[in-house]
Amino acid sequence: MLELGQSGGAAAQGELIKNTTEATFMADVVEASRAVPVIVDFWATWCGPCKTLGPMLEDAVRAARGKVRMVKVDIEAERRLAGVLAQQGVPLQSVPTVVAFHQGRPVDMFQGAVPQSRIKAFIDRLAALSGAGGAEALEAAEAMLTEGAVVDAMQAFAAILGEEPENPAAYGGLVRAQIAGGELDQAQGFLDGAPAAIADAPEVQAARAQLALARQAADAGPLGDLTAAVRAAPGNHQARFDYALALHAAGDTREAVEQLLELFRRDRDWNDGAARAQLFTIFNALKPEDPIVLAGRRKLSSMIFA
Repeated sequence: MLELGQSGGAAAQGELIKNTTEATFMADVVEASRAVPVIVDFWATWCGPCKTLGPMLEDAVRAARGKVRMVKVDIEAERRLAGVLAQQGVPLQSVPTVVAFHQGRPVDMFQGAVPQSRIKAFIDRLAALSGAGGAEALEAAEAMLTEGAVVDAMQAFAAILGEEPENPAAYGGLVRAQIAGGELDQAQGFLDGAPAAIADAPEVQAARAQLALARQAADAGPLGDLTAAVRAAPGNHQARFDYALALHAAGDTREAVEQLLELFRRDRDWNDGAARAQLFTIFNALKPEDPIVLAGRRKLSSMIFA
């Protein structure tokens, strides 16, 4: 537990970005982080990378609009503070070092100059911890996942669940991030352990469907061979079904749906209605308002009720 200087009682509000000293560290960082996450930029005047990183951090903190604060520590001017923090486990062997505090303790960090994209992901994760708004935190986590920052998305969704263990959107989001990271078994275990209150929530069910599709993708046959097989024998239902699986695995969801609809049109009862079941798995994995879902459901309904 950090014990430096005078606590000052309640969390200090202060400005968004400030310098601190040994005397004010507890109020500026530890106590303040109980209200909103605080990042501490440990720097030195002789450190070239610090001069680049500092302004980038400040820009990112300002862009977060109050969800994260920043405190700067000149380790040369505050050698005693740096020494005490190092003794308590804060890694200050080199600068720049950036440490994030939340609820009075360190929760994340990085060292060295890093690109703007990584700084943004770092700040976004902390903003998700701030509790400034569940919808905003989820939006930030979803943006990370969309941008391919899978690990950051996992951490952001997990942070939301730390505050709201039965948040179905965050639960499903974490599973989808695990799937994107190729951690299918971990995703399965997480789904199996879903709280009863949200086990049947649409967001969790969508994650289940995505996991099923991901496992199918691992077993999908060569797309080129299946394309040729369907062209050579349009009535080969198994080939068409496998072709649809391969298309979806390759990211062509629209054409995969079209092939399954064609299979359903040719023989809706084939393999115990496999085409219809697969269509619903794809639909459930997508957002209800997705154009592929809307068009696919409409076409399927017209066949069923024709």
